[in-house]
Amino acid sequence: MEHTSRFGRAAVQPDRVGLSVRVAVVVGVLLAGAAPLLPLALLTIRHAPQLLPLFAVPLAVLYAAWRIARERVRDQERDSLTGLANRGALLRAAREAIGAGPRRVALVLFDLDRFRSLNDTLGHAAGDRLLVQVGIRLRRAVHTPGALVARISGDEFAVLLPGVGPDEELLGTARRLAAELAAPVFLDGIQLVLESSAGLAVSPDHAADAETLLRRADVAMAHAQRSRSGIEMYQPEQDADTPERLGLLGDLRRALDNGDVRIHYQPKVAFDGHVVGLEALVRWDRVGRGPVSPEEFVGLAESSGLMPQLTDYVLEAAVAQLAEWRAEGMTVQVAVNVSPRDVLRRGFAGSVAERLARHGVPAGALQLEITERLLLEDGQLAAATLEELRRHGVGMSLDDFGTGYSSLVRLRRLPVGELKIDRSFVSRMVADDHDAAVVLCSVQLAHSLGLTVVAEGVEDDETWERLHDMGCDAVQGWLVSAALPADQATAWLRIRNAAMPALDAAPLTAPLAAPLTAPLAAPLAAPLATPDETSVQAPAPPP
Repeated sequence: MEHTSRFGRAAVQPDRVGLSVRVAVVVGVLLAGAAPLLPLALLTIRHAPQLLPLFAVPLAVLYAAWRIARERVRDQERDSLTGLANRGALLRAAREAIGAGPRRVALVLFDLDRFRSLNDTLGHAAGDRLLVQVGIRLRRAVHTPGALVARISGDEFAVLLPGVGPDEELLGTARRLAAELAAPVFLDGIQLVLESSAGLAVSPDHAADAETLLRRADVAMAHAQRSRSGIEMYQPEQDADTPERLGLLGDLRRALDNGDVRIHYQPKVAFDGHVVGLEALVRWDRVGRGPVSPEEFVGLAESSGLMPQLTDYVLEAAVAQLAEWRAEGMTVQVAVNVSPRDVLRRGFAGSVAERLARHGVPAGALQLEITERLLLEDGQLAAATLEELRRHGVGMSLDDFGTGYSSLVRLRRLPVGELKIDRSFVSRMVADDHDAAVVLCSVQLAHSLGLTVVAEGVEDDETWERLHDMGCDAVQGWLVSAALPADQATAWLRIRNAAMPALDAAPLTAPLAAPLTAPLAAPLAAPLATPDETSVQAPAPPP
């Protein structure tokens, strides 16, 4: 429950022009209310001064009304929990600063990473106290004359900095503020470390008015969250509202409606040679423009609200392909990436089960790849959806392991049977001992929890050998096969099944006890497609 902070009023610095007008109105109302009493008071003083105390009651009422009006003016300008300026006060102050003359006005927008998770774990009262502490820290850390610190919503804070210097100086200020927020906080005997993502926008460089300045700072902050860079300065290419990105979004929507988006399949293979499964990856050739990077259009779908349609498209194609393969006697498992936005859709689990039943595909033939960021969005709803999917029999894999914020803590709470080690660690493990240690620890942790382990991005024999020695269960990458169109993936599976008739092609359910020592340096047949430049999953969520 929100409460008024005893630290708050000194922190409010609203638009003085707007505030002065409202105060003048309040005083005017007070004088207007007292005016009818003045003639009567003069007569009383002249003829019956002993009756003057009778004026105390109406004067007290007028004074109380004045106090209430004054408090309402203050409340309109401040956040009730932290006492900082609110969104309205921030915009008024930004308008005043921008209109004051030819000087650069910067807005730094902070979003607290994982705050919702902390709020759910520690309780809302503790979360409120944490927000108050954030406000105090920011207010103490800001020394720019005329600066304004505001809480604009939830766990989002803003710092308005009029008269700023070059971009390098501004970025240094933002880093200093982020470092101040990252200092340990002790709450109810628990030491917490807050991480934040920050977006910066500057007027007149990026915006000519206060509303656009705030929106573009928000765009930069969202980009910092997705890229996990911490702090980002606004760039036009980040903005989904640019003409180019709007055109790209419209073309992608039409491509989905017309069935022009293609699905490729990249195999996952165990060290004994049998096929663990395939991962569905999305590819799009834009009409008249050529191939579009999956990272670009999947990120656009995520930020624009088109992700549910893209996910449904990939799920439908993958399940239909599974039905075709099963009709040919190829009982493989196909993995599809889903984003937090997908899983948090009401009825998502039921729609997946309905699609499987419609195509006559058993639930275990489909695997959904999720990331731990899912639990940071809405832990309770996510857990309920994942549990429903598990009851239906759908397999689940934790993707991008090692790149999140709290993998070790959250892993045991996810109903997954497989863990995928991110390619950023696998690709460097031969040259970097630290990455090799991360991979080894991940394998051991997963096995201790009864999970199988798949390493992504395997591209050379030495990496294969190291993973085999570590006890990894399966690999995925160009060393085995590039992502293949459906017809070429079908041919690849036929060749593999013909070459290894005695091996069961069902998905792994436990770590392999005795993998073969000879690596598969290439697919069993000549490559059927050249490796893609990128292997971004679809629809893989931004961080």
